[in-house]
Amino acid sequence: MSALYRIRQGTQALLAFTQTVNLQLVQQYLSSEQYMLFLTMRHSEQLHAVQVLNTVLEQEEQTPQDLAVAALLHDVGKARYRIYIWQKTIAVLAKRFLPKLYERWSEDVAPHQWWRRPFIIKAHHPRWGAEMLAETNASERAIWLVAHHQDNADDWKEHPDYHLLLRLQKADSAH
Repeated sequence: MSALYRIRQGTQALLAFTQTVNLQLVQQYLSSEQYMLFLTMRHSEQLHAVQVLNTVLEQEEQTPQDLAVAALLHDVGKARYRIYIWQKTIAVLAKRFLPKLYERWSEDVAPHQWWRRPFIIKAHHPRWGAEMLAETNASERAIWLVAHHQDNADDWKEHPDYHLLLRLQKADSAH
């Protein structure tokens, strides 16, 4: 992701309080349990999720329910720990410019160490989100999409839901 993308994303997060989340749209796609999970996310993450959903819906005439659920909850694992925008930025920059340190700092062994949280969250929120989504009796497809939304899509070319993963990643990258 480019620095310009991160600046835009950071600005949107800072100004999130000025926007409302379209909760009626969200409720059209999520079960009541999933909706409660959605509400655990920060306001800026909710706005991002709705933007991702809208982009997914615009991509093709048909959008499977599982993809819509994954679009709305792909970052729900970030709700496990709260961090600030500047901390997210540091984790992104470290992954880009210091990948070996990023890998070491993102090991899921010490989330209580405040300075490691951004790295741990960035690396592990897809797995955490998938675990949280599984507790809502979501479909295996939606859980898989959430679990792998940050993976290199090329690693999944043979998977039957590869095309849905690409759609989710493209929409996520746009916002």
